[in-house]
Amino acid sequence: MLSHEQIWSAIDKLAERYALTPSGLARRAGLDPTSFNKSKRLSQDGRLRWPSTESIAKVLSATGASMEQFLGILRPAERGNGSADHASSPPASSIPLLGFAQAGAGGFFDDGGFPAGQGWDMVEFPAAPGQKGSVYALEVQGESMLPLYRDGDVLIVEPGAQIRRNDRVVVKTREGEVMAKVLLRQSAKSIELLSLNPEHPNRSFDLADVEWIARIIWASQ
Repeated sequence: MLSHEQIWSAIDKLAERYALTPSGLARRAGLDPTSFNKSKRLSQDGRLRWPSTESIAKVLSATGASMEQFLGILRPAERGNGSADHASSPPASSIPLLGFAQAGAGGFFDDGGFPAGQGWDMVEFPAAPGQKGSVYALEVQGESMLPLYRDGDVLIVEPGAQIRRNDRVVVKTREGEVMAKVLLRQSAKSIELLSLNPEHPNRSFDLADVEWIARIIWASQ
């Protein structure tokens, strides 16, 4: 039988997989931002409070994760020996790995914002069946994204993923600038971006000046 601790731990790990806090995960799923806070996991009289199946369904829908993936997160804890149930986890796939400076160079992306051509470094990432061929990795270079992302961290981005307000995204301008930001607002003509590093200014761009924008779905830290 699954325990209260295992269920909540799986929700926390799913949030981490998509580079979100539990509050951010709840917000993306259309729930009250405090729904997954640790203070909400026990009632005032000390009884265990469980997430509803409806909440879990909304989380899976918002992230694109499958129930099989969610159960795959649960199973290592369920086995009780710390070993992962690899048969239920998405198989590792080789995906392109680029540095931010390399991504800023011209001629390396197709119209969909995915690396084109040959000669990339490759990394293994457990992509779900629907993600194969649609995600790639960017290696953070420098300190402009501190404190959230450090030099050498790897970001997994999905160019075709739906983007919502407050999502973490990577944007490439037509002038070749590549940056990781938080999407504050997007209209039919422009986008507003929040800088991850408070020492760097927020940015605004006309969409005509943006070559591509991709959602960050995972970060290795």
